[in-house]
Amino acid sequence: MYIVETLRATSLHCVYITNPKKMKHIPLTAAAILLGINTLTAQYKEITLEEYLYGYYYPRTVHGIVSMKDGESYTVMSGNSIIKYSYKTGEVLDTVANFFNTDMPTLIEGYTMSDDESKILFYSNEESLYRHSFFANYKVYDIAGKHTTPLPASSKQRMATLSPDGSKVAYIVGNNIHVLDLTSEANTAVQITTDGEINKILNGVPDWVYEEEFGIDRAYEFSPDGKYLAYVKFDESQVKSYTLQYYNTEFTNDYNPNINYPYNYEYKYPKVGEANSKVSVHIYEFATGNTTTADLGVETDIYVPKLQWTTQDGVLAISRLNRLQNRLDLLAYNVKTGRTSTFFTMQEPQYIEEDVVKSVHYLKDGKGFLIQSEQDGYRNIYRYGMDGKLINAVTTGDKEVIDFYGCDPAEKKIYFSAVGDNTTQIAIYSADITGKNRRKLSQQKGTNEAKFSKSFKYFLNFFSNAQTPRIITVCDNTGKSIRPVLDNNKLSTRLESYGGIHKRFFEWKNPHGDRLNAYMIVPPDFDSTKKYPVLVVGYNGPNSNYVNDEFEFDWLNLLAQKGVIVASTDTRGTGRKGEQFRKCTYGQLGNLETQDLADFNKYLASQSYIDGSRIGIWGWSYGGFMSLSLLTRAPGLYKLGIAIAPVTNWEYYDNIYTERYMGLPQQNIKGYKDNAPLKYAEQLEGKLFLAFGSADDNVHPQNAMSFAEALVQADKDFEMMQFTNKNHGIYGGNTTKYLYGKFIRFVLENL
Repeated sequence: MYIVETLRATSLHCVYITNPKKMKHIPLTAAAILLGINTLTAQYKEITLEEYLYGYYYPRTVHGIVSMKDGESYTVMSGNSIIKYSYKTGEVLDTVANFFNTDMPTLIEGYTMSDDESKILFYSNEESLYRHSFFANYKVYDIAGKHTTPLPASSKQRMATLSPDGSKVAYIVGNNIHVLDLTSEANTAVQITTDGEINKILNGVPDWVYEEEFGIDRAYEFSPDGKYLAYVKFDESQVKSYTLQYYNTEFTNDYNPNINYPYNYEYKYPKVGEANSKVSVHIYEFATGNTTTADLGVETDIYVPKLQWTTQDGVLAISRLNRLQNRLDLLAYNVKTGRTSTFFTMQEPQYIEEDVVKSVHYLKDGKGFLIQSEQDGYRNIYRYGMDGKLINAVTTGDKEVIDFYGCDPAEKKIYFSAVGDNTTQIAIYSADITGKNRRKLSQQKGTNEAKFSKSFKYFLNFFSNAQTPRIITVCDNTGKSIRPVLDNNKLSTRLESYGGIHKRFFEWKNPHGDRLNAYMIVPPDFDSTKKYPVLVVGYNGPNSNYVNDEFEFDWLNLLAQKGVIVASTDTRGTGRKGEQFRKCTYGQLGNLETQDLADFNKYLASQSYIDGSRIGIWGWSYGGFMSLSLLTRAPGLYKLGIAIAPVTNWEYYDNIYTERYMGLPQQNIKGYKDNAPLKYAEQLEGKLFLAFGSADDNVHPQNAMSFAEALVQADKDFEMMQFTNKNHGIYGGNTTKYLYGKFIRFVLENL
């Protein structure tokens, strides 16, 4: 899934306001929050949908930074040149490659370097496949020789990768792995696999559901010495197909019978309880041309979401996950002996989250690995030996780990991001690998993300909060600011002319006793004596967070400027508050979240400045599922609902995501049935706007179409729009503008 009860025993509602100067959180009453907002006395400019979509309110940023192995410099693509800069001074040190006046394409869309920095792999003419993967035309540039080598294929290639020593490049054509030897003058490639076939066998690239739910787009890895290539084979021949219909919408004055019929796109999509791809792991040896197969055990209904070569000579680590996704085994395959052994197992009663599965990091000394776990009730990092025995906890406490940036073997330190001063914020930290000397490196309160140099001597800190557009700074590994890279002060000034930013954070308590994060965006000219309508927005899916202290200025601010308060809350099941809070929705997706959003409606309606009869809800994907759940399972609370590309029945969705959080339908059919909006369609109350793409390969049109049919048979009035040939994102051409304009008008006219 993509691509967010009050304390009624007292007159005080414990909430927080962010001071834009000092960024401190001060407890105030709900009324004081809004009374303290400065109303505008002068006329302000109108926020428009066109300006938003054209990026007029977007903060500037820096893309495509690649650290060099010296740890003192990095490269950035500038036009069709790759320029090297100093971390410390920002000065230009060199032009690594200049592709002007060559046979290069006019636009290079991306590049990577080999670990030894002798070769550059770049691509152009990108053609998207699924969420992450794409086809493109790849070429290799030899930095010393200043010449280029195109990959020898008659069609575009998929997921090309250089070997660490720059001597080879692997790529996928026709679901088969090819490897070009860059040291050979013949410029010929070896085809490692030959059985690749559309909708049957994939070699080295994942099937649709792996890419969507494990977030991987490549399933092969070169060994560190370049002697071997390990890959996963996906046999999806037993996976059921789903067919999407595409329409030719062009009108011409010429007769062309070829465009009169739509064409069908068929691909493999495993729904809940259905067969998955059978996976196997193979290791190809370049010297002999031999391929061996790793023993993955007797259980075949498994997932292999990750391959990693360890720093132990010839040892490949394989992550194996069971169908229920509550047991993770780490296997070691030794290329010299051909034997596979299990050296670590993690078992959970509910599930192991996808980012935990992918968090394994093998230490360069070959003596152990790091992995994230919730064994103390919160997401933390632990160090284990290669015998699977725990050495120590590297991080502890309730400030959950968000992202792992890496380990500096020289200093024996790790760098990571975790919850900051509160769960709406993210900070950057370091800690000794022994678990001592945890230190916060980021100084500003809000959302901080880091991009470290290969030496871990420097990092770029990407910071923003609700009041401050993105600021990028180069810092050293103690957190000391070295130099500014960019700020968005001009954008801040510009936004003041639109009325400024009036987003405030607070907490409220549900009847269960949970303190839930929330925010409000109020009109620039807010008047506490008036009554305002409210649009509740969010996502509320498992381990997600929508209430974040980070900069956003978008269509929600447009609504606020037009007199609609926008509000959001992170319900039970969302992230950053520990395992129990996150996993309490297991087996019943939508149930507790619906309860919390129903109570949030009541909390909002109790505020003196809110018209409780005019509260609506909006959501996309899982958020759309929540909109429908509220209109049907808590009828009468929300005046209107907007559901974009919603799930309406979890039996229609893919198995990796759904079974992770719901279990198998054969074992939990009641949980599936009782939490499907489709079951409650006849109870719908309020105005509904339902929209979806006719070519949505993620949340299939089947969801919206089934729900619409149920509403028709129940004689329920609603509005629905189908967007021709559009996927889950519903974009392309004028589509985004049309869709957003439609549902914004729907809010303003009906709320």
